[in-house]
Amino acid sequence: MSEHTRAGPERKIARALISVSDKTGLLDLARGLQSLGVEILSTGGTAVVLREAGIAVKDVSEHTGFPEMMDGRLKTLHPKVHGGLLAVRDSAAHMKDARDHGIGMIDLLVVNLYPFEATVARGADFETTVENIDIGGPAMIRGAAKNHASVTVVVEPDDYGRVLEQMWTHGGATKLALRRALAQKAYARTAEYDGAISNWLGAVGDDGGKAQGYPRTFSVQFRKAQDLRYGENPHQSAAFYVEPGAREASVATARQLQGKELSYNNIADTDAALECVKAFPELPTCVIVKHANPCGVAEAATLEAAYDRAFKTDPESAFGGIIAFNRTLDAATAKTIVDRQFVEVIIAPDVGPEVEAIVAAKKNVRLLVCGALGGASTARLDYKRVTGGLLVQDADLALASDYRVVSKRAPTIAEMADLKFAWRVAKCVKSNAIVYAKDAATVGIGAGQMSRVNSSRIAVIKADLAKIPVVGSVVASDAFFPFADGLLSAAEAGATAVIQPGGSMRDDEVIKAADDKGLAMVFTGMRHFKH
Repeated sequence: MSEHTRAGPERKIARALISVSDKTGLLDLARGLQSLGVEILSTGGTAVVLREAGIAVKDVSEHTGFPEMMDGRLKTLHPKVHGGLLAVRDSAAHMKDARDHGIGMIDLLVVNLYPFEATVARGADFETTVENIDIGGPAMIRGAAKNHASVTVVVEPDDYGRVLEQMWTHGGATKLALRRALAQKAYARTAEYDGAISNWLGAVGDDGGKAQGYPRTFSVQFRKAQDLRYGENPHQSAAFYVEPGAREASVATARQLQGKELSYNNIADTDAALECVKAFPELPTCVIVKHANPCGVAEAATLEAAYDRAFKTDPESAFGGIIAFNRTLDAATAKTIVDRQFVEVIIAPDVGPEVEAIVAAKKNVRLLVCGALGGASTARLDYKRVTGGLLVQDADLALASDYRVVSKRAPTIAEMADLKFAWRVAKCVKSNAIVYAKDAATVGIGAGQMSRVNSSRIAVIKADLAKIPVVGSVVASDAFFPFADGLLSAAEAGATAVIQPGGSMRDDEVIKAADDKGLAMVFTGMRHFKH
């Protein structure tokens, strides 16, 4: 190992440079450092906050002998800052250069960057967004992280306590293992930051205004939440990564109250169930998912009634499924589930009194709370990995608002309500998707078939097995009927109304078939393929 990489396990911190946009935990950190006798350098607003709290602080401009200028763009970009971060303490040549040029060592760097992502998120104009691109911060972070053999770098307030605890334990020093872990976080943060800037700048127009859509290059970074026991199958390794800063109620932000560790398939299916139940904000609703497809969905006056109706759609598939609710899970519903079926995961915005004790009777059941749903977000991207590439698209969050009656007979008020219900369910079902529904509950669901008419047949078979009458129900199709056979199959089963996107070359033929059978038919003008 060369003298430029050799380092002992511990490095004492005598001087720290703190410059943060996010002031969370700042004063506790600074007071802790002060109690350990650490000299604190700082800049701008951070220095003001520290001084107002009675903490001794030295301005970076005083340390460098060079004033801040150009509206603060130039303050830390100086050899006395970067030399203090980059100098290899075990290198005689480095230390001689530092002495010759009056460069003092900086042993701890605490920096979080200008809030670029938040600036973009609030829709700031081009000039304001550019001004929130940090230059000095990333440069210092990268330098300190490169020299982590000697320097401790912290970019997240959550790590302040770790650093202070280790310093108190080791006489003001940090250990190499911690410095290396923090250096990895530091590089991850600068990569995330640069990726966000690249994505934004690549998506705006040449004039800095009108968006051009997807950027020329696409960067995305997620943080590992946990290693998983295995992937879809036991011979596959896996891990779960979450999006930094995710706030929407989701499996990524949910809190697990009890049960075994979530598996790869549990996470995927729980996401599918929760995203589906978000589409039903009006009444207590239950969605039961098995292998990424809803096998039962129902609205009702109470959560227990909604669960009961959803379960009865397909009791066989519900076994070992994932159950999602859009309301606080109450004790009566929880007891009904535990007494009735084997379930892998239950997720709800919250749980009521006694629920945890009730579910604890089945110790392996994963019970999750995700917080208030608040409907789906207004903007989100979906990613799908393909060999050698990545597909990126807007998430399918929209619901039809223009329901156009194309048949001679218009649907009744009750039929129209059920058509809209079935349409929301169909959006969550793998293509080809056919959903029969009645009285705000699914009757039969056909999913993932190569032929739409076979999806329709399977949905009827499932309804028959569950002993639920199909006669008098309505049917939703996630895409248009290319031929009249799928619609005729629904009519033969006893459906009275159909909802579909329309847009087939044979729409006239399909409409005529509906009229011949006395069916009401509604076009949405919107397709919901889900592959």
